[in-house]
Amino acid sequence: MGKQRVLVIGSPGHWHAIAGIGLDVAPGEMALQIKTAGASRHIPLQVMPRDYPTQHIRIQDQRQVDPLPEDLRRIDLETARMAEAKAHWTETEAPELDLRLPVTGTISGNYGLHRIFNDQPRQPHGGMDIVAPTGTPVQAAAAGRVELVGEFFFNGNTVFIDHGQQLLTMYCHLDTINVKSGAEVAAGTTIGTVGQTGRATGAHLHWGVYLNATAVNPALLLDSTARDATSR
Repeated sequence: MGKQRVLVIGSPGHWHAIAGIGLDVAPGEMALQIKTAGASRHIPLQVMPRDYPTQHIRIQDQRQVDPLPEDLRRIDLETARMAEAKAHWTETEAPELDLRLPVTGTISGNYGLHRIFNDQPRQPHGGMDIVAPTGTPVQAAAAGRVELVGEFFFNGNTVFIDHGQQLLTMYCHLDTINVKSGAEVAAGTTIGTVGQTGRATGAHLHWGVYLNATAVNPALLLDSTARDATSR
């Protein structure tokens, strides 16, 4: 979490803070700082260890595994743009925390997987992969504002939606994009279609969820209907 603000819901006397803790945080004790009317206190949190499976992936384009110098310069610029979007704070009273599944399909990759591309370890998987045919509509998981739209080296055609209080959803590898930055969208709005752009071995949606600029497991915020669908 670092010095990031965290999402807070509830009412006076019954507040709940919902914080994202990244995959790179080592098990052990950390603290959540609470500031109210000139007072400050810390609530200790215990981060428990968690083991995730390993997934081996074969990429045909070696450049997507070992980018060229000009690719690295592009990736650095894109990473900064995406970091800015993830860090944006929009003040809202109660962001929607029961997210709908953005596309119907087969879950092929869950959050936390240790990923090996062409026998080379890379960063753990920070989202949920959903396999569906190219052209399948992709819908907004909740109401919000389109924060960023772009075509990125690894993520391909991508849309970020800001739902308030630094809760963002990310939709990657799209074939087409139907929205523009700044657009207000309702839950269920079609924002694009499934594709295979960027670093992708087949048509699928990589769906990411961010809290306080940290990737969290999308399955934790699915509504009951979506949870039932992913458990089949």
